[in-house]
Amino acid sequence: MSGNGFGHTFRFTTFGESHGPAIGCVIDGVPPLLKLSEGDIQPWLDQRKPGQNRFTTQRQEADQVRILSGVFDGVTTGTSIGLLIENTDQRSKDYGDIKDTFRPGHADWVYEQKYGIRDYRGGGRSSARETAMRVAAGAVARVVLEALAPGIAIRGALVQMGPNAIDPGRWDWDQRQANPFWCPDAETVPVWEQFLDGVRKSGSSTGGVVEVVASGVPVGLGAPVYDKLDADLAKAMMSINAVKGVEIGAGFLAASLSGEDNADEMRMGPDGQVQFLSNNAGGILGGISTGQDIVLRMAIKPTSSILIPKKSVDRQGNEIEVITKGRHDPCVAIRAVPVAEAMMAVTLADHLLRHRAQCG
Repeated sequence: MSGNGFGHTFRFTTFGESHGPAIGCVIDGVPPLLKLSEGDIQPWLDQRKPGQNRFTTQRQEADQVRILSGVFDGVTTGTSIGLLIENTDQRSKDYGDIKDTFRPGHADWVYEQKYGIRDYRGGGRSSARETAMRVAAGAVARVVLEALAPGIAIRGALVQMGPNAIDPGRWDWDQRQANPFWCPDAETVPVWEQFLDGVRKSGSSTGGVVEVVASGVPVGLGAPVYDKLDADLAKAMMSINAVKGVEIGAGFLAASLSGEDNADEMRMGPDGQVQFLSNNAGGILGGISTGQDIVLRMAIKPTSSILIPKKSVDRQGNEIEVITKGRHDPCVAIRAVPVAEAMMAVTLADHLLRHRAQCG
């Protein structure tokens, strides 16, 4: 199977399955002599790990990371960094009933059509369990960014759950970690709690929209043709499980704007630097960062594993109904927030290293 890695200069490759003994990744391109320990990675994994409240899957994984290589005396050596997380709370028996069936909305059918074999236990390689290693790689990318461009800050938030969107006028970044939803609008939290309790008790699921903002990004990251920064960011986010749409800046709204409304006009600031009067471009023009905030949103579909019977077929071609047992997120978009932050971090670290290599 190809396609297990992401990036060019800063590149990581993940391995492992949802119900295998462990998951891990190998990271290449990290400069030498950067301070790095498990303590720099674990806090970010703790934000993503399951079982932290009633609104996420109750699978209990410590997600304890180990550094296997690439670090000596507390600093990076410039060689491959190997990371490993052991799986400790698999319940493979929960998936015995779907061994010979295909779950609607999942990759089961296409996976078996392509490879002729699939690990039915929690989706195997196609499981969102893999995203823990993205978060680990993102933590290492943050160390690179802090060393080379210390002004960069990456923050994500859930801005819509099902049909319920936040009020942007009440946006408060400090509220994100004061609730279980990464919600920046305190008044929307009780609305989401009541809504998701109802969804969970009914055995169904719901989708959501995650917004990620990168501030302090220097001008010049990206390239104008095939290696556009926004193109790589779109790929990074679309590679996350359950993501079905990505927009940057005004996004799809730009289609309804006039040319004069969409253009981000410029003036000279009192410091002698160019200032933009708006940010419809989302911090990227012609595939190259402008120095403004990079603003990205992604739409995440409802979790396909639900307790409500759905029509499907089995491996013998029989028409059946499927109920997916096990422990699943009623809204997978919640735990996607730290994953999206991580993919923003690895993409920016990759482009920063590439920019320095070409332009100094």
